[in-house]
Amino acid sequence: MIKRTTLADIAKAANVSMMTVSRAINNKPGLSDELRQHILSLVEEMGYRPNTFARGLATSQTTTIGLVVPDNTNPFFAQIARGVEDAAFENLYNIFLVNTNEDAARETAALETLWQKGIDGVILCSSRLSGQALEYQVQRFPAIVLVNRELKQSHANLITINVNDHRSAQRVLQHFMGLDRRVVAYIGGPANSFSNQRRLDGYKNGLRSAEIPYNPQLVMSTQPTTEGGREAAATLLRHRPDVNAIFAYNDLVAVGAMQMCQELGKRVPEDVAIIGVDDIPLATIIRPQLTTMHVPLTHIGRLAMRALIDLIAGEGSSAAYQIEPELFIRDSA
Repeated sequence: MIKRTTLADIAKAANVSMMTVSRAINNKPGLSDELRQHILSLVEEMGYRPNTFARGLATSQTTTIGLVVPDNTNPFFAQIARGVEDAAFENLYNIFLVNTNEDAARETAALETLWQKGIDGVILCSSRLSGQALEYQVQRFPAIVLVNRELKQSHANLITINVNDHRSAQRVLQHFMGLDRRVVAYIGGPANSFSNQRRLDGYKNGLRSAEIPYNPQLVMSTQPTTEGGREAAATLLRHRPDVNAIFAYNDLVAVGAMQMCQELGKRVPEDVAIIGVDDIPLATIIRPQLTTMHVPLTHIGRLAMRALIDLIAGEGSSAAYQIEPELFIRDSA
């Protein structure tokens, strides 16, 4: 077994006390520049790494955070996770990534496990918990960032980051109206998704602005997957073959809807125009390329991690960030 280099090893090699080595590593005053550089060179040469467990005992911090997502195979959450991981690495934090599979009970169990581990904070993405259950979880952790959720009551340990889903849906409807597509369906996501509820409200307002009556027959809920989009589009077009535009909950649903349209002999965009949300890499790979509401997912992940670090360090305060998506017009609409 390879022996781990310790603080004592560095102190012995530099012929100084362990306190002096600690001062050099943590950039504390009281050392000459020459001695500090000598110690840091030995740290690099001998491959010393701080013992985060021991540091946690001394500081009551673990330099570990939890990242909880509904589906780690969904590119939306995968890209957010990439941003979180990049920012965590830069700030010497470790991550517990937990997938809840869109299940509130699994989410509750995951948060319980993270709480028992005594982690420094949590980034909770698109929580499927009820408002009351989420309120309880927020109060348990020393620092928490909610992505795609908000609470009625603010908390000193809480920061929220939300995409303006309502405005996003309105922008989609405006684009469809400009294309003279007035039989617009909405294939939404899970019923317990708050993003889905906000997009549905925006869809309704977009119809109202265009003086088009809301028709519940043109609204469906499905799983936020390609297969969910295929199944929903098949049902939708079987009952309403006159649909000439589809607003999809996300890009995966949009791609599934596009595939089904093509299988049913409907051309995209000539017969049915389709717009998704998120702008995942798949949007530019498929043909026709997908028109979508672009969301800066990696940026959201980095923002969430930086905000959480500030809360943990006591340098941040309760705040609510709103991300404005942008319509990227491609071939599907």
